[in-house]
Amino acid sequence: MLTISDLTYSVDGKPLIVEASARIPTGHKVGLVGRNGSGKTTLFRLIRGELVSEGGTISLPNRARIGGVAQEVPSSSTSLLDTVLQADTERAALMAEAETATDAHRIADVQARLADIDAWSAEGRASAILKGLGFTAEEQLMPCSDFSGGWRMRVALAGVLFAQPDLLLLDEPTNYLDLEGALWLESYLAKYPHTVIVISHDRGLLNRAVGAILHLEDKKLTLYSGGYDTFAKTRAEQRAVQAAEAKKQDARRAHLQSFVDRFKAKASKARQAQSRVKQLEKMTPITAPHEAAKHVFTFPAPEELSPPIIAMEGVSVGYGDHVVLRKLSLRIDQDDRIALLGRNGEGKSTLSKLLAGKLDKMAGSMTVAGKLRVGYFAQHQVDELHLDETPVQHVRRLRPTEGEPRLRARLAGFGLMADQAETVVGRLSGGQKARLSLLLATIDAPHLLILDEPTNHLDIESREALVEALTAYSGAVILVSHDMHLLSLVADRLWLVKDGGVAPYEDDLDSYRALLLGGDESEKKPKAEKPAKPKATREQVQALKSELRKCEQRVEKLEEMREKLAKKLADPALYEDGRKGDLDVWNRKYAEVMEGLDRAEALWMKATEALENAQE
Repeated sequence: MLTISDLTYSVDGKPLIVEASARIPTGHKVGLVGRNGSGKTTLFRLIRGELVSEGGTISLPNRARIGGVAQEVPSSSTSLLDTVLQADTERAALMAEAETATDAHRIADVQARLADIDAWSAEGRASAILKGLGFTAEEQLMPCSDFSGGWRMRVALAGVLFAQPDLLLLDEPTNYLDLEGALWLESYLAKYPHTVIVISHDRGLLNRAVGAILHLEDKKLTLYSGGYDTFAKTRAEQRAVQAAEAKKQDARRAHLQSFVDRFKAKASKARQAQSRVKQLEKMTPITAPHEAAKHVFTFPAPEELSPPIIAMEGVSVGYGDHVVLRKLSLRIDQDDRIALLGRNGEGKSTLSKLLAGKLDKMAGSMTVAGKLRVGYFAQHQVDELHLDETPVQHVRRLRPTEGEPRLRARLAGFGLMADQAETVVGRLSGGQKARLSLLLATIDAPHLLILDEPTNHLDIESREALVEALTAYSGAVILVSHDMHLLSLVADRLWLVKDGGVAPYEDDLDSYRALLLGGDESEKKPKAEKPAKPKATREQVQALKSELRKCEQRVEKLEEMREKLAKKLADPALYEDGRKGDLDVWNRKYAEVMEGLDRAEALWMKATEALENAQE
């Protein structure tokens, strides 16, 4: 159990957490929520022991391991799979020692511990985690240096999930995942065998992956049972009751004060007036709940164009000579709200760049409305803001003739008020930077707004405000997001980007979620009673080959271990009087290895058969 008792911590002399307490039972999955700047990440650092509290205690069971993702894994020549395997430091150390150990007793201890931690299935578990986070079998064998920082963050996440710490602390883990990865993570966390605390603004994750919400508000901690929607309903009810009680008290206070003011000078009423003064003094103030700061987005309205604004027939697009998408026949009207679905690498970003005019078509015809303006928002644009300039300077660069009041009004329309307007971007929060980038992307009142992961770094209130703004927006919207809540509220059409094409997805988002969690479409049972056997894809064959190699390596390792133990058992000294205990230990170890070898050979035969069937 994690126990937080009367925890107090200040930053620069300003109290951030004051006498906060909470108890989280072992194995619970908890979402940590609170306004930006309330101290959620600081609480994580206090739990990890990176900061020292000013008062109170944080206690965990003895030897409990705490894990989290602090930063991306470094660029190196180590493969993704080996990087994840090394994250379990105990296993890595034992495997290394198993290669060099010579002491018989130590060899036995090492092999026993490897069996206890299920070391021989480690590669399969690590590979499954990497696959869930979007890495193919081939990519798992590639060096980390081949991947960008965002992808190496996924590897870091895979590593901590593989290591399975007793307390897993995750801070906005879906910020660097796509929809498929986010849904996989939801499912994984719900079944994680130990305690999880996750900071997230993703309502889907907070509803499906956790069973309780830990709320950090007014420097205190409160634990609520249930997911985020249950928490939000409970909080709304509490706030309504608190507001009603405050209103009643204000009325009572005004009534008493009115009596005192009227009769305090009259001798005949002095006693009653004094009594009411004492009542006023004893009255414990009930403060009405503070309203959450209003989070706004104000998208300028474009003029109406004749439909369609974009039409394609037989269009192909890609990079250089490499075609990514082909034979696209699509139409977009100004009132469309389209969500792009599809696994990472299928071409969602390529299609977005084609629609934004950042990529030219390679073949086919594409008709674009003559006065079409396109706004494009992607996460990399947030990273490309000028860190040493203020938001006012950013907007002035695009609108040099506008006066200062108008520039500030534009910023206020995106929730960047006076203080933030004059703060250099390098000191703004992630959410404030995202707001500025959204303002810059929409400043020309685009007829088509393309949003690629717009909710990263936005808190829940800001996400709700974005939904309202997009609902009221009079232009077309193309949306790529891992936030299922946002997609369900905004999109009225779904396009699936897959196998080099783009086609309408006729089912709803819940069906798509079930499809992703249950496997690819090609793995679903066809409706025909006796369907033809589907041909395995190249990726599937490669994955089966990779699995077969792992099985072969596992058998080889166990064979080496069996030979070492057989030599040990052949030593006559082991059978001398007084060595019976040692003999029993080595016989038991030999039996364990033989049992493991039987299982490994069975898995090897199964993998061989699966590959042969796939190649028929």
